Amino acid sequence: MPPPPPSLRVALVDDHAVVRAGYRRLLELESDIAVTAEFATGEAAYAELQRGPQCPVDVLVLDLSLPGLGGLDLLRRLGLRWPALRVLVFTMHDSAAMVGQCLRLGAAGFITKSSAPELLVDAVRRAARGEVALSPDIADAAQAESEPLHARLSARELDVLHRLLAGRAVDEIARAMHLSPKTVANYQTDIRQKLGVANAVELLRYARLHGIGPS
Repeated sequence: MPPPPPSLRVALVDDHAVVRAGYRRLLELESDIAVTAEFATGEAAYAELQRGPQCPVDVLVLDLSLPGLGGLDLLRRLGLRWPALRVLVFTMHDSAAMVGQCLRLGAAGFITKSSAPELLVDAVRRAARGEVALSPDIADAAQAESEPLHARLSARELDVLHRLLAGRAVDEIARAMHLSPKTVANYQTDIRQKLGVANAVELLRYARLHGIGPS
């Protein structure tokens, strides 16, 4: 009997063809993994994923240093468009700020290119299982960035945040909290800045990622 088909479908996003070829060979040595797509740019990856079933992917391995649409911007777009897609960041960057930003944007893991080859294989499997895969060399950086951003909000800001998430308008919140609409609008701006979100859609996504519900 022929062997069963690979159960884990992986896409690679890296602008170096030689690097992608190396990743492909490494991953496809495993009987349960198949590389189903390769992309040299973020634009190409995003466009192809929009085709839906023609490009089935379980885990997307993403380099951050891409021409045009950068890795962080692609990660943000993928999280908004396909929140269930597991994106594993695989990069030369190893700063605490970069690790934290990627995890806040929904990355399923962060592996540096200085990691041992077998670590990438393990990280792909862990990401597919819904675990957070981190290489040992950035574990301390990830721990430093592990505190959720909303933990830094004041009690009043958290109150406003929960009311916003419940769908309350600024004027309605102002009346309920005995504040001026301008004050509530300022709180809303401060909350978005502290959480690193640009609009209401990103605020809702942050809330879903961190299990923040309305009061």
